[in-house]
Amino acid sequence: MGWFSRSKKSSQSTSERRQSTDALTEWLLAHRGVEAYVEPKTAFTENTVVLIAHDGEFIRRRTPSPEAAKQFARKHGIPIYDATVVGYPQRMRDFSRKQTILRQRQERGEADGD
Repeated sequence: MGWFSRSKKSSQSTSERRQSTDALTEWLLAHRGVEAYVEPKTAFTENTVVLIAHDGEFIRRRTPSPEAAKQFARKHGIPIYDATVVGYPQRMRDFSRKQTILRQRQERGEADGD
């Protein structure tokens, strides 16, 4: 079946790569204090880049390679880090936790109580 084949080609077409780049660019322009974090390819995911704003909000998209992510960051003048070396900023974890709490409250029908 080839499920565990190491010769797996990138499943992202040229148009999908363009859509990812467009989505990242649009998101970047709508947020401030953005940093990029490159995530390596694993057995389950391809290379990805995560853009994280000043408030912890983030977007994650596949990238053809870590070098492509670096080129994107250089083009837009934003800092880029290797997520496996520096980890993720606390603001990203805080944002994710807050979103989880808000989603749980909404599911229970509770009022938003910031």
